[in-house]
Amino acid sequence: MPPDDVTSLLHLGSSDDSDRADMIAIGLQEVNSMINKRLKDALFTDQWSELFMDALGPFNFVLVSTVRMQGVILLLFAKYYHLPFLRDVQTDCTRTGLGGYWGNKGGVSVRLAAFGHMLCFLNCHLPAHMDKAEQRKDNFQTILSLQQFQGPGAQGILDHDLVFWFGDLNFRIESYDLHFVKFAIDSEQLHQLWEKDQLNMAKNTWPILRGFQEGPLNFAPTFKFDVGTNKYDTSAKKRKPAWTDRILWKVKAPGGGPSPSGRESHRLQVTQHSYHSHMEYTVSDHKPVAAQFVLHFAFRDEVPLVRLDVADEWVRPEQAVVRYRIETVFARSSWDWIGLYRVGFRHCKDYVAYVWAKHEDVDGNIYQVTFSEESLPKGHGDFILGYYSHTHSILIGVTEPFQISLPTSELASSSTDSSGASSEDEDDSTLELLASKSRSPSPGKSKRHRSRSPGLARFPGLALQPSSCERRGTSRSPSPQSRRLPRVAPNGGSDGGSRGNSEEGPPGLPGSWAFPPSVPQSLGLLPALRLETVDPGGGSSWGPDREALAPDSLSPSPQGQQGLEEGGLGP
Repeated sequence: MPPDDVTSLLHLGSSDDSDRADMIAIGLQEVNSMINKRLKDALFTDQWSELFMDALGPFNFVLVSTVRMQGVILLLFAKYYHLPFLRDVQTDCTRTGLGGYWGNKGGVSVRLAAFGHMLCFLNCHLPAHMDKAEQRKDNFQTILSLQQFQGPGAQGILDHDLVFWFGDLNFRIESYDLHFVKFAIDSEQLHQLWEKDQLNMAKNTWPILRGFQEGPLNFAPTFKFDVGTNKYDTSAKKRKPAWTDRILWKVKAPGGGPSPSGRESHRLQVTQHSYHSHMEYTVSDHKPVAAQFVLHFAFRDEVPLVRLDVADEWVRPEQAVVRYRIETVFARSSWDWIGLYRVGFRHCKDYVAYVWAKHEDVDGNIYQVTFSEESLPKGHGDFILGYYSHTHSILIGVTEPFQISLPTSELASSSTDSSGASSEDEDDSTLELLASKSRSPSPGKSKRHRSRSPGLARFPGLALQPSSCERRGTSRSPSPQSRRLPRVAPNGGSDGGSRGNSEEGPPGLPGSWAFPPSVPQSLGLLPALRLETVDPGGGSSWGPDREALAPDSLSPSPQGQQGLEEGGLGP
């Protein structure tokens, strides 16, 4: 189970480190991957990912990408204002357990271009035990040879300008017995153990490790501890302490072939500022290890693909107009959209409202979209707009924070007169409660009905659930419960959510619209849930003879609206 707090592990709050950091990569190994836990994590976010997103969100970090292979997880975060300069994000994983059929051992990676430089983060869990050093080398070679990426840039891991290699690498300390190792640790003479560390010895003999660098091991070995304590293994096995958990890096050498960024790779310099363990965490028999780096770029590509222009404050619904300019030609898609995010959002699909990006010119290469009034958040708050590219799977343009100050809804006053509430209102309120737990489907995976809802991100094995504090109140579901379903024209046609308002008529002048009843937005992801509505007047529930609405039509997408209008699930 994860700890309650990871503030010190992430260097948050204690100094200005949180403001100075631009990206954070987190590698986890041996996360609970029992069958029942994996099934739960397939429907909801695993607890570790939730923990880190909750901790980093208030510091403006957004989840860029994640990849999981059983108990091995890699999470990559970046400050939201860096997202437009992160391109070509891809993930890969390689199983090496049981001859390559089991993922308890192996490696997972995330690669991307950051400001024009190709970076790769590789999180590994290699075979254990003292006598498995050669097997660890073979596994590492297998991971490097099998992981390949698409595109004209770096295809192999070592083709990148910079590679970070980290994880539970499981290298041990040879020759010295248990008593000498503990004596060196207790007397703070760690340097006596360095020369017998298997990884240090391998750096000089294994060609595959040529060029990899590591900071000095000035912290005590991080394995193996009695869980819940800072005492080394007191079990009958009495395993010898070892530096199993490591962080290394490699800069592509000038003579190592052309740089994937098209410029000389030696122009990128890496400086390690810290490298240490965190003894205060006792939830595992390992101690977590953290390192801080500064990357020195000789050049930086800082031209976003899209620039968005928005007013400093929205105080009236008709001000919810966004103009954007295409700065660099890129592969646009009809699935691109512009999201409205609260400051502190956790990932690209953690939006409050969205509108489909239009491709019709307003003025030259300037485009304009308008958020519908019912999709806007009520009250006061700080927000950010971002252009999400379906092709790049990331925000390729963001705004500075701006304020929204809109009058709160008047529905509260009408709810005081309970005698005047209709049966439709009662049914709607019941369904609203269920909607707060809904999960929006991903557009990339909804093949049957091609839902155009920009729901959950295409993160393998990642679905998002409310945190423990949110279950008591608001929800951080990627499909915000405050977002209403798309508006439907009186003739029964659907124009795709807020997009219809941006394509017909001047901004802020809505026409005559009909609203469907509120329903849970994604009950198709809850196959075990059966909903029965009971007539408040004492009528019977829906019987089996009534045709049920197909789960695919419950998407909050424009296409899913037709099924709702035909009476599938309503009061």
